[in-house]
Amino acid sequence: MGFQQGLSGLNSSSKSLEVIGNNVANANTYGAKSSRAEFADMYAASLGGSGTNKVGIGVRVAAVAQQFTQGNLTTTSNPLDIAINGDGFFMVQRWDPVNGTENLQAAGERLYSRNGQFKVDSSGYIVNNEGHKVLSNDSNPIKLNLTGGAAQATTRITADLNLNATDGTDNPFDATQYPPVSGTFSFATTQTLYDGSGEAVPMEYYFRKSNVDQWEVYSAVGGSYLNAGNPAFTVDFDPSTSLPTQITDSAGTTSSGVGLASVALPTIPADGTRSAISGVTVDFSSITQYAGSSTINELAQTGYPKGDFSSFQIDSNGAVLVRYTNGVTEVGGQLGLARFTNSQGLQPVGGNEWKDTSASGAPLIDKPGSGRFGLLQGGALEESNVDLTGELVNMIVAQRAYQANAQTIKTEDQVLQTLVNLR
Repeated sequence: MGFQQGLSGLNSSSKSLEVIGNNVANANTYGAKSSRAEFADMYAASLGGSGTNKVGIGVRVAAVAQQFTQGNLTTTSNPLDIAINGDGFFMVQRWDPVNGTENLQAAGERLYSRNGQFKVDSSGYIVNNEGHKVLSNDSNPIKLNLTGGAAQATTRITADLNLNATDGTDNPFDATQYPPVSGTFSFATTQTLYDGSGEAVPMEYYFRKSNVDQWEVYSAVGGSYLNAGNPAFTVDFDPSTSLPTQITDSAGTTSSGVGLASVALPTIPADGTRSAISGVTVDFSSITQYAGSSTINELAQTGYPKGDFSSFQIDSNGAVLVRYTNGVTEVGGQLGLARFTNSQGLQPVGGNEWKDTSASGAPLIDKPGSGRFGLLQGGALEESNVDLTGELVNMIVAQRAYQANAQTIKTEDQVLQTLVNLR
């Protein structure tokens, strides 16, 4: 009798309901991918058998195929959440301490995930919810510097300002008088520099018009003028262009012509709390002399104090940007992505992770945005691609199929009972 067909149908329908149930259960799991049960018919083959009137012996589950379609992206308030928009998987791996160092263990195979719910562990590694370390494009774990950025002494100053061309010539500058006497300068401003330990050093600039189209710049730190009270710089302007034609520093070094190479700032001597600041170059090439008020457009310098770790974010191309409290932002790593020739060949291992198999092929690794790799979106997560409406419809269909297969078994039983009851 044909019980085999009905039994195989019951088993296949039950497997389909299990797959649907798993899809529904993970409808709210970030990075989860839906699956579907795929079936194949079965026929009994006899040696040398032939003909076209064979009756099948039922159905079997040919595969449970994962559907790696793009899920919707939803924004979150967490800057550590990262979503992949396009092709690719995050690479993660368990790394264990051996002899006081971080080493890859045999048990710590590389895994792949679409879930970008990342965190920073106590050692500064970026990890997922399973505690697996997120890997860079060179397959190393990404570790952030949580101890803070080191201080950096000022090495360069860039000045972009305008000096009023209509100002008259100022009185002689008295280097013995601090602060300087009114009328001996036309314009003043301040700037904070940093020594090697990160200590802030306020510096004052006094701009004195010494002649037609010529200005002197005096610098003072801590109430004392640099360069023994002589000008730190002298700037000559071309009246036809209002641009500098020549800049002379305290050592008498002259820079002239288009572009004007940088000149040297006089050494700021050490005192009881700070170290000396020397070797600082100053770029005055953007200074102008137009009619109108003297104004500062930019007065920048390269030094900064020691900073503490503040936050990090990952840009669309996977660069890990680390921010410190001193305003410094540095690249702390480069996140990598992997993709596969046959993503459906990946083996799910739980925890929103997969591992590669011979069916998936070897991973292709590169930076986000390269070639066919997708881009990243910070402060966002990829939702599950499960369609709840479709799954509920599939559930009804699978249930009816289960009932129909059960009915075939019942009918076969009734037929058999009729035969048994023949007298």
